[in-house]
Amino acid sequence: MDLPRRLLVAWALSLWPGFTDTFNMDTRNARIIPGSKNAFFGYTVQQHDIGGKKWLVVGAPLETNGHQRTGDVYKCPVDHGNCTKLNLGRVTLSNVSERKDNMRLGLSLSTNPKDNSFLACSPLWSHECGSSYYTTGMCSRVSSSFRFSKTVAPALQRCQTYMDIVMVLDGSNSIYPWLEVQRFLINVLRKFYVGPGQIQVGVVQYGEDAVHEFHLNDYRSVRDVVEAARHIEQRGGTETRTAFGIEFARSEAFRKGGRKGAKKVMIVITDGESHDSPDLEEVIRQSERDNITRYAVAVLGYYNRRGINPETFLNEIRSIASDPDDKHFFNVTDEAALKDIVDALGDRIFSLEGSTAAWSSSWGVLGFEPGLSDSANTDQSTVLAAGIGSYYGSEITSVDVDGDGDSDLLLVAAPMFFSDGWERGRVYVYREQQGRFLSNGTLQDAPSSQDARFGASVASVRDLNQDTLNDVAVGAPLEEQHAGAVYIFLGRPGGLQRTASQRIAASRLASGLQYFGCSLHGQLDLNEDGLVDLAVGARGRAVLLWARPVLRLNASLHFEPPKINLFQRDCRRNGRDATCLAAVLCLTPIFLAPHFQAIPVAIRYNASLDERRYAPRAHLDEGSDRHTGRPVLLMPGQQLCWRLGFHVLDTADSVKPVVFSVDMALEDPTLGPMLDPTWPTALRASVPFWNGCHQDEHCVPDLQLDARTDLPTAAEFCGRVLRRAPRDCAAYSSAFDSGVFVVESSRRRVAVEAVLENRGENAYGATLNISHSTNLQFASLIQKDESEGSIECVSEERRPHRKTCNVSYPFLKAKAKVAFRLDFEFSKSVFLHHLEIKLAAGSDSDEEDNTREDNTALLRLQLKYEADLLFTRSSNLTHYEVKAHSSLDTPDGLGPPFHCTFKIQNLGLFPVHGVTLKITVPVATRGGNRVLFLQDFLLEQGDESCSTWGNSTEYRRVPSEEDLSRTPQLNHSNSDVATISCPVRLAPNQELHAHLQGRLWLPSLHALRYRALGLSVHAALQRQFHSPFIFREEDPSRQVTFELSKREDWHVPIWVIVGSTLGGLLLLALLVLALWKLGFFRSARRRRDPSLNPTPKGLD
Repeated sequence: MDLPRRLLVAWALSLWPGFTDTFNMDTRNARIIPGSKNAFFGYTVQQHDIGGKKWLVVGAPLETNGHQRTGDVYKCPVDHGNCTKLNLGRVTLSNVSERKDNMRLGLSLSTNPKDNSFLACSPLWSHECGSSYYTTGMCSRVSSSFRFSKTVAPALQRCQTYMDIVMVLDGSNSIYPWLEVQRFLINVLRKFYVGPGQIQVGVVQYGEDAVHEFHLNDYRSVRDVVEAARHIEQRGGTETRTAFGIEFARSEAFRKGGRKGAKKVMIVITDGESHDSPDLEEVIRQSERDNITRYAVAVLGYYNRRGINPETFLNEIRSIASDPDDKHFFNVTDEAALKDIVDALGDRIFSLEGSTAAWSSSWGVLGFEPGLSDSANTDQSTVLAAGIGSYYGSEITSVDVDGDGDSDLLLVAAPMFFSDGWERGRVYVYREQQGRFLSNGTLQDAPSSQDARFGASVASVRDLNQDTLNDVAVGAPLEEQHAGAVYIFLGRPGGLQRTASQRIAASRLASGLQYFGCSLHGQLDLNEDGLVDLAVGARGRAVLLWARPVLRLNASLHFEPPKINLFQRDCRRNGRDATCLAAVLCLTPIFLAPHFQAIPVAIRYNASLDERRYAPRAHLDEGSDRHTGRPVLLMPGQQLCWRLGFHVLDTADSVKPVVFSVDMALEDPTLGPMLDPTWPTALRASVPFWNGCHQDEHCVPDLQLDARTDLPTAAEFCGRVLRRAPRDCAAYSSAFDSGVFVVESSRRRVAVEAVLENRGENAYGATLNISHSTNLQFASLIQKDESEGSIECVSEERRPHRKTCNVSYPFLKAKAKVAFRLDFEFSKSVFLHHLEIKLAAGSDSDEEDNTREDNTALLRLQLKYEADLLFTRSSNLTHYEVKAHSSLDTPDGLGPPFHCTFKIQNLGLFPVHGVTLKITVPVATRGGNRVLFLQDFLLEQGDESCSTWGNSTEYRRVPSEEDLSRTPQLNHSNSDVATISCPVRLAPNQELHAHLQGRLWLPSLHALRYRALGLSVHAALQRQFHSPFIFREEDPSRQVTFELSKREDWHVPIWVIVGSTLGGLLLLALLVLALWKLGFFRSARRRRDPSLNPTPKGLD
């Protein structure tokens, strides 16, 4: 692992509880006992007590003895001195062909607490059986005085080759050549696995007499036996006393060097009938009684050389052989043929079974043998692991938590359990219940990304923290790059804590430690301080960790007086009136271990007020917000008290009590005792405020809420906005439902004037809840200057139409009033026919039920909205003159086209609906003469459809005379009309265009009598029933008028013209004559000729 990753792992572990050695195993003064790293000194450790002297037994499974790496065990004094090897590796097991190299003596150690003896085991000790080695393991029991007691090998079984074999050879003169018999003997002996715990061979030669060539226990190897066989010479003899030779072997050869329990085998080789054949039956019966298996070999060389029938001889030899004959009887043609039965004889003697190789001796230290089952068996049940290959069950420990002698828990380790790609390890917990072990979770190691093998060692240790409950230690020897760590899990009533109280890392003890935690043991007090200590093994080291005494601090805190009275100040601090109090703190130290009751303890305490507040409401009289106490010496079991004065000035929050905090700690936590982490070391006490109510301090408020809105009613709108007379307004408002309020077109907000009054006692935690309908949005709350309190509101994110306000926090005083104004804006996205505003007042105090009715003000108003519509019209035709014979140019009689448009614009805030546009067009006179023809109607507004009627009436093609000279205008009241009705739905700022297109009907316009005539197209806006909109105009309508005029074409007779001319000339002549008579022409002449004008006379 590179440096950055190692730093990251160290940082992550520092965040885990227990990493900083927070509990009572001393990591500063550990004793480290050195040993050989190559021998893996420290792989196992056991505490040991001999007559009060404390020792540590340490296993070194790779220790050498002579030329063999047998492993061994050391005894190490706890106080001082060097370790001594016990030389258990030299212990041998008799009558066994053992193999001691790499047998790992000391790989496991176990102490018997009854007599302080211990077992040191060699799990890879093996012994030879035939050509195979069987690794059965062996343990050496050592007494409490470190003397070897005996060997324990319960898995050791006798080899199938554990036999005593006696070869009975016929050495009479008839055997020839002897050399072939001797070769046969040597070849057979080479087939045997001669050695301790296997085969012993003895040889008897008979003829007339019988002798021991060598006894069963004379030689202990094949080589020695074969060498002895080479020197056996033929004894000779004229008789063949086979019965005598068999009896000699039975009675003497098997007793001289024979072993108890060894299988007895006799091999008889002869070439002729016995001279004492009558004795054979009894000899055979005696051999059967002694459980001697007999193999008989008949050599027919003598019979074949002389041509004698061997039938009798063969029957005799068959009687000697054990049953069945086909397995125990052999015959050969001559001595030279003996070599042909060597293999068959060996196969029939031995039934060799077992593997051909021992368990692998590469069983690495801290490794686990492949093939171990991932399960653990108990007397009552079987518990299974969760992960294959995790080597579940490599460590199994029962835990008696309460020390009653019965196991409460079973811990099963799976040290190679993989998690997130790392070999983290895991320890499973099983609880004993009704004779079965039930799964109860796992122990938690430190969260990290590294190999750990948590659970490589698990030990139940006696009470480490002096709480009378036994604890557990778990090793993780591969943590921190194989440095290792140990976890301490404390017992609790009924079980075990799942998180470690302390994690002891090897790096905190000494540099260079490796595989720390590979073994654990903690049952004895090694340094005579009354506390159980912990022994931990590491590679080449054994570590002793001393337990520290555990201390509990009993603390009490009370106040004088018990409550803060802000209504009556009794002291002055910093020139201001204040309320003064005192906190009385008492401490009593208690050691959990009785051995330390007479040792004084140095304690330091710190006191603070309102430590979680930015600005504390109370202050210590010493002049600061935090008090640092001086260290004091306390005797265990004795109480000591201090009086700490503090005061309270003005504060806005007098509901929540003032918190007085005391933190306690040891003056020097690195020496002496440790504070019990399960016992509180901090004290929090609250000093409440007096609420100012009666003696029972039970406040009974009486809240009253009044609210009204500024929206006008229909009658008020009529009088104030429409400026109509009261009588008209009464009729106006009666047209609507009762309680209707009007929203003017210019209004964007609605205001609520409210007053909250407390007519009772103090109302603590007074609140105002505001809720409103979705067509309103809260804008502001403005408090009136004359109010006697304050209001602070917060919104609820999940409920945007609700708001909660604190009124005069922390309490609304008695007889106080709070006046305020609420402003709400109308929503642009939600339109409703009503609005609802609900105000509800409440408090944490208990108000009586009969006064709660006026705590709520509900404003639910039915609304009518004043429509802000711009209604205009336009037309392309305003005047048309009907000329004589103008219809001649248009054969179909259609006159000029007209196009008029009515436009409606929504200038208001709200979408308009519930309104109808009604257009009436005069299409014919009451006499049935069509005056215009409506060709098309177009409404530019979404998907709305209009209704049209009256335009499809068939009128006469030839108009009739009709006098309209007294009718100046044709409209919807005096003519036949086409009616168009369209629903109006306009969003804010949306427009509606209604287009009318048509042409005048000239035949009727020529035929009708009139000089001037108006055609009026009328458009009106009408409210639908239950429409939420009203109009400021009484009858909002617009009209387009086409002005028509017609010039008359008169016909005058000739006689009228001639008579008129003559009359005119006669009248002119008479006029000239009259003027001449009057002298008109003479007066004009005088003015032109001065000579005719006499000189005027002067005035008299």
